[in-house]
Amino acid sequence: MKRHCACRLFKLSRSAGFALAGLWFGRAATLAQEVPPIFPPDNPWNADVSAYPVHENSADFLASIGLDRGLHPDFGTVWNGAPNGIPYVLVRDEQPEVRIRFRAYGDESDPGPYPVPPDAPIEGGPDGNGDRHVLVIDVDNLKLYEMYRAFPRRGGQKWRADCGAVWDLTSNDLRPFFWTSADAAGLPIFAGLVRYDEVVEKGAITHALRFTVSRSQRGFILPATHFASTSRDPDLPPMGLRLRLSSDFDISGFSPNVQVILRALKTYGMMVADNGSDGYISGAPDPRWDDDELRELGRVRIRDFEVVYTGDVITDEP
Repeated sequence: MKRHCACRLFKLSRSAGFALAGLWFGRAATLAQEVPPIFPPDNPWNADVSAYPVHENSADFLASIGLDRGLHPDFGTVWNGAPNGIPYVLVRDEQPEVRIRFRAYGDESDPGPYPVPPDAPIEGGPDGNGDRHVLVIDVDNLKLYEMYRAFPRRGGQKWRADCGAVWDLTSNDLRPFFWTSADAAGLPIFAGLVRYDEVVEKGAITHALRFTVSRSQRGFILPATHFASTSRDPDLPPMGLRLRLSSDFDISGFSPNVQVILRALKTYGMMVADNGSDGYISGAPDPRWDDDELRELGRVRIRDFEVVYTGDVITDEP
């Protein structure tokens, strides 16, 4: 059973980290205004859940995560010498496709080739020893390519990864039941990232966010298709569980940019996508983030949320 760890075990100099951040930003910013719609409007990621009913087990789910646990932005500028967050790159139709060799979960991976640039940004930097996600969006063909534990070979002429998934951005199709993806839950990663262009430039996030918990159960709720636990404790969150910030939570004391994130949590919520640190919200790195501002999220506690019902927990493989 696959058990992802949302951790970053790498160390670079601070100057090298800013250099990497600049490289990432220069690559992504060239097409920053051309991020296509991520899935159709009726996709679960884009669903307004502000009026969804509260899950009957909401209190126990929240207690298992930790009621006093504050949210943590798992993204920003630079952390420990590398760009902080899960980066992505946008490519055009002319981007050459390269061979991908899958090592650990080839039977649950979408076969290559993938249009991955040789210098595609890697989560944690080129020397990172964590999840090493690589995310590529083909803006012409409306495809999202995601890899977990990705390593370039021969200068990026080919890549090795533990797992890979290809998503049609015009479709609501899910992974096969009990299949993983580049994320433990079998979900797309990019769809749930907090991005600078949405928060600061557009002033609105119109989709659910991705977050992690340290303990999950052997089950998932669609659109998740995979679990990453052996525990059958029904009070632990399943993959795909959706939390919504309470409508009466006062956001007026937060900075305008953080208010954008909090409004999204009230409207679209956040989904359990991986095992990791409790309450860590995922986002894309950007040198323009204000890390001190993002830390305001720590004032929001798990007790300020409620779990909404989006479907039954699927627990057993056939």
